This record gives sequence, structure tokens and C-alpha cells, in this order.
Amino acid sequence: MAICLLYRQSRTRRRRYYRVEIAYNLFNEISVLREWGVSGGKGRALINIYGNLRDASTAADVYRNRAMKRGYAQG
Repeated sequence: MAICLLYRQSRTRRRRYYRVEIAYNLFNEISVLREWGVSGGKGRALINIYGNLRDASTAADVYRNRAMKRGYAQG
């Protein structure tokens, strides 16, 4: 449904990514998927389920803003 993909590059480390996605799951519930890790490597993922789209969207915005404060940016 909606995906936000952010990257962070530092001079001493490999490129990292952070992805936030809002989607419906198989039970017609709205879920927010967060995935992060090193590009090209095995990442970690966490799924939270919300009762309505507004709550899911607010949570996704919070996660995205938190990542951007830590130095992640689009592209």
C-alpha cells in the first residue's frame, strides 16, 4: 500500500537501510512492517497490527521520523 525506504551511509561502515510499509494482511487487518539492516545482508523485521488506517499511518510516520533523526534519508 505505502512504502518508505531510507538509507544511511557513513565513511567507515557499509550502507544501511530502513523500510517502513503500511499494508493489509491476510486477515484484512492493517499492519506496519519495519525492516532494517545492512544493504546486501540479512536484515531484521518487525510487524505491528493496528485497528484502523489512521493509527497505522500515525505509527509509520513516527517510525520514519525517528529514523530520519538518526541520519537516514531517502535515496
